[in-house]
Amino acid sequence: MTEEILYSLALKQCSMIGNITFQRLVSIAGSAKDAWVLSKEEIKKLPHIQNKIAEEIGNPVYLKNAEKEIEYCLRNNIKILSYSEDTLPGLLKHCDDAPAILYQKGNFQNPKTNISIVGTRSVTSYGKKFIVDFLSALKNKNIQTISGLALGADSKVHEESLKNNIPTVAVVAHGLNRIYPSKNKSLAEKILENGGALLTEYGTKQAFIKENFIQRNRIIAGISPTTIVVETAYGGGSMSTAHFANLYNREVLALPGNIDHKYSQGCNLLISQNKARTIVNVENTLDYLQIGGKTSSTQNLFSETKDFSQLTTQQLEILQPILDFPDITLDDISNRLNLPPYQILPILLDLELKGFIQSTSGRKYRAM
Repeated sequence: MTEEILYSLALKQCSMIGNITFQRLVSIAGSAKDAWVLSKEEIKKLPHIQNKIAEEIGNPVYLKNAEKEIEYCLRNNIKILSYSEDTLPGLLKHCDDAPAILYQKGNFQNPKTNISIVGTRSVTSYGKKFIVDFLSALKNKNIQTISGLALGADSKVHEESLKNNIPTVAVVAHGLNRIYPSKNKSLAEKILENGGALLTEYGTKQAFIKENFIQRNRIIAGISPTTIVVETAYGGGSMSTAHFANLYNREVLALPGNIDHKYSQGCNLLISQNKARTIVNVENTLDYLQIGGKTSSTQNLFSETKDFSQLTTQQLEILQPILDFPDITLDDISNRLNLPPYQILPILLDLELKGFIQSTSGRKYRAM
């Protein structure tokens, strides 16, 4: 444990220092340690920093508590990652409200591609089947799954990942001195035994409150390039995960369902509001995320027998830059053709429905 970790922990105990304020202080002072030793007068002069913070920074009680927290983590093989040392995993460091501190027990597989998968605690057989089929298809694909260790869909994600030897990470809403729900204690142990990890931004002394779960969900969304929502009601916690993923400009996919079913309504709403891409089937999803390759011989045959004569002059004009530049973005097509995106989008959709192009992760287009 470094001095920077010690002072980061001490700063985070100040009641008025959230993650964004922590980033500002570290950016201005240069490090958590340098921020900690600023005088009250210096702190009060800082832009966008509340005066009350000046009364808390430097409190020796906070430093003592930080020392105890480090001692606990050392005894229990818990790593402490920090924003100020640039050790946050995945894509978290790029989030505006990235956690100042993150506790990690176990191994986070940094070289692997993260996929966050969340859903309702009341997951149905329909949702379970998708999880089973999807994770079975992800076997040997250099993937790591992220979920929240809750009962229902989250547990199923972790369990199926373990069955398929896929590393899995549980992001929890409490300190690592406990496991919630207690029913999942053995599942948490299996995650660690099989090369996965438990992550949290909450220390052992922090209160366990309901609001922590919403905060936890932003980490699940921010750590991965893609979030998949399996089933959720309108007001389900997974809706907040999708919301954060959209804020962070991450890819969101949702499993559509019966409009009368409570736990499909949230997914259907996300899709209707263009906040999530529709999951058509497992094969299509793998191809869209560029992790499955071409798995269908029908697609290959179709691509060899396309009749370009059926396309209009305008369709051919828009298709040409996609042929020339695989994985080109909508903005790039717009710039090359000097056409506004709103005129191009309907034609792109028509070309995709005809099987000439395919939209991929990141709203890019490629010829088929």
